[in-house]
Amino acid sequence: MENLIYVVRDLSYVVRVAQEADAKALSQVRLQIDGETEYLDREQGEGYLSESDFKELIHKDRTEANRLFLVAESQGAIIGFSRCAGSDLKRLSHQVEFGVGVLKDYWGYRVGKELLQQSIHWFENNRILKITLRVLETNEKAIEMYKRSGFEVEGVLKKDKRLSDGNYYSTILMARFT
Repeated sequence: MENLIYVVRDLSYVVRVAQEADAKALSQVRLQIDGETEYLDREQGEGYLSESDFKELIHKDRTEANRLFLVAESQGAIIGFSRCAGSDLKRLSHQVEFGVGVLKDYWGYRVGKELLQQSIHWFENNRILKITLRVLETNEKAIEMYKRSGFEVEGVLKKDKRLSDGNYYSTILMARFT
């Protein structure tokens, strides 16, 4: 995949395939993103991935046909990332699960949308039949973006997550098919 440059208002950024040299920055960015939103599964520090963990992940994602790890970079700093992770199991090898994270300072610059669009382009050109994702019911902007990108609701996991307000929220399961 070639590097793609985007300019949105006053921000210029590139979307590209992750390199092992990105591992340290990705570890820090993921930790920061987890502390900036409750839309993700983790609280800050949970499920921590170190630099070496990211190096392993990136290496596997670069060598397996049903995996893609993208980063968004602005002025030499990673501002977001996405992954499409496929299964090693034959019965599930036709699908990938999409996940995305963008630093809060960069929300509204279409970073998540461009990471998603490049993932869709990759998925459509790599004989993968289904791309899935999970989104918290309160993340209305993301749900609308996914629907506009051809995703449909496949199901709902009721009272799936308990957030800091003590209430339980549902997770929406979405998919797009080729």
